[in-house]
Amino acid sequence: MIKSWFKNIGPGPLVAAAFIGPGTVTVCTLAGVNFGFSLLWAMVLSIVATIVLQEMAARLGIVSQKGLSEVIRSQISNPLLRVAAIILILSAIVVGNAAYEAGNISGSVLGLENLFGVQVVVIGAVKLNLFSLLIGIVAFVLLYIGNYKILEKALISLVILMSFAFLITAVMTKPNLSKVLRGLFIPDFSGNNLLTIIALVGTTVVPYNLFLHASLVKEKWKSETDLKFARKDTVIAVVLGGVVSMCIMISAAAIKTFEVSSAADLAKGLEPLFGNYASLFLSVGLFAAGITSAITAPLAAAYVASGCLGWSSNMKTKRFRMVWVFILVLGVLFSSVGFKSIEIIKFAQVANGLLLPVVSGFLLWIMNKSLILGKYKNSLLQNVFGFAILVIVMFLGVKSILKVFSFI
Repeated sequence: MIKSWFKNIGPGPLVAAAFIGPGTVTVCTLAGVNFGFSLLWAMVLSIVATIVLQEMAARLGIVSQKGLSEVIRSQISNPLLRVAAIILILSAIVVGNAAYEAGNISGSVLGLENLFGVQVVVIGAVKLNLFSLLIGIVAFVLLYIGNYKILEKALISLVILMSFAFLITAVMTKPNLSKVLRGLFIPDFSGNNLLTIIALVGTTVVPYNLFLHASLVKEKWKSETDLKFARKDTVIAVVLGGVVSMCIMISAAAIKTFEVSSAADLAKGLEPLFGNYASLFLSVGLFAAGITSAITAPLAAAYVASGCLGWSSNMKTKRFRMVWVFILVLGVLFSSVGFKSIEIIKFAQVANGLLLPVVSGFLLWIMNKSLILGKYKNSLLQNVFGFAILVIVMFLGVKSILKVFSFI
């Protein structure tokens, strides 16, 4: 039974790996430190929304055997609207992922530096972080091989490592279970925690995962009879990812008197309470979270660019490799020299804030087209859930854009 389950594991863990990056770790850390267990329910909401949208993306990929960006390109008949949609998607995903890649690699570096200290290489007059280069090389090798099965196994191993690391850290904090259950099932809204709730949902329901999932499922499954495996894979992986995020929040809630502004501070803050072991597990988890996202972000950008521009989505083609190499090299350079691309990241946040409602809306429209999906189009219940999530992500999009421009 276990062997059969592992055989049918698909892109789900890769989707989980993509949304649990250093940004998610940091957001969950701050949520736990500032609000304790009271925002765990926001992660439950995020998990439900992610499962609903990712299941749609997976179903579209298997039934149509096309990526989401390919379907968008083919279904928008108006030339001006098609060009506008392609520009928005390319801007948000390709440019956005280039900006976030530096954060992914930096997060993984933080995990290694907590274990081994800062390691710097001097090349001429330039100082480069050794760990940034090593992580870049590992990501390059896995992506260059271009074999989905090898990539899948490597990322699943890292996701399992990350999950155990954060789970053990949370257990070591010995949380109050009654307070945890209360935080899970009783929503807590206030003016102080609204932006944190938005951040928790926004860091879990991410646009590029919808593109990544639709593209990857057709690498794994070719038949509509495989939909049941894809659904199980999606649910298990997203729930696992959500549990990991909750474990980070629970761990952070144990810190009472320590100044925390990032995931690295969380490791330091746990040391006085639980010794080096908690810091060790957390550092391993942070490393795994960073390197998995550092691999999936360039991969997603390459799939999106290929679909939007009508290129082959074969992982071994020159154009496909050209896109992910561009994202990866920028990420390594920005991370290694400590460059913070604030303006690019702000642009990426605005573009993603606009893109998520647009992509969610388009996904719902496509999922109701019999011409594309036949009998596998959305049911009434799926549409109800889908439209409820669309309203939520529209609200999140407006809020994130206002936040970037300091209106809230």
